[in-house]
Amino acid sequence: MNYKKTEEALARLTPEQYYVTQQSGTERPGTGEYLDNKEPGIYVDIVSGEPLFASADKYESGCGWPSFTKPIVSANVSELRDVSHGMIRTEVRSAHGDSHLGHVFEDGPTDRGGLRYCINSAALRFIHRDAMEAEGYSDYLDQVEEVQ
Repeated sequence: MNYKKTEEALARLTPEQYYVTQQSGTERPGTGEYLDNKEPGIYVDIVSGEPLFASADKYESGCGWPSFTKPIVSANVSELRDVSHGMIRTEVRSAHGDSHLGHVFEDGPTDRGGLRYCINSAALRFIHRDAMEAEGYSDYLDQVEEVQ
């Protein structure tokens, strides 16, 4: 699949999705659509469709945003130094769509690598395991079988 940002994809975004992905915004904690989602599947960039995170790597961190221990394909996630808001953080962006996703921190579960990818629901589209093959994501089915 060819993952990229298009004018058509940007036109389909809600104001909040546009604010988060294109203006490096943040949704209010505890309000994201996928915060409590426990269904098996993958999370893709709302703009480009590139696969970002698997349900098997999602966990409850208590931070108010969906949290993941690792990307489904590390090459699809770019990490950049972020010094905004008087903090030093690592911003996470989609590699092909260049969408702002959230931030990664080193306070995740140590038994799963120690990282916490804190991601805005507004930057994501969830694809249920049952729809993954039809939508062209069958290569990732083996990563969503065990939801933790």
